[in-house]
Amino acid sequence: MFSGFSSAPAGFQFFFVLIAAVVIGGFIYAIVSGTKTWISNNNSPILTVDAVIVAKREDVSVHRHGNAGDVTGAHGYHTTSSTTYYVTFEMENGERKELHVSGKEYGLLAEGDSGKLTFQGTRYKGFKRSIRHAETAQEESIQELKYRQE
Repeated sequence: MFSGFSSAPAGFQFFFVLIAAVVIGGFIYAIVSGTKTWISNNNSPILTVDAVIVAKREDVSVHRHGNAGDVTGAHGYHTTSSTTYYVTFEMENGERKELHVSGKEYGLLAEGDSGKLTFQGTRYKGFKRSIRHAETAQEESIQELKYRQE
């Protein structure tokens, strides 16, 4: 079956096996790591805590693909991108937790918002903004405007 492989130079055989082992090892590591995180999240309790949004960030990944499966680019390229959204919450005890959120949630959340964060391990479950905080901020803005007018 691989009779031609055995006649290849020993250095080529070694690097071929080494590269194959690294690629297979990478796949195994990714599967095991993902499974461990999934199991850990499933075994974690669903918690709801008071929290404040202290930061937001986006991770944009851009990929360039050759048209018609041609990696040389002779047929041109097309580009795809994806964005992953993260929000950092600070809980009452000072602990910070950065969680992956959907684009829709990301757009609805603002730094400085306070409310009830619900999460399970590293899984974001939701954030219910505190109305009292919003009213207080609005009242402070009104007071500041009145002060400037005097």
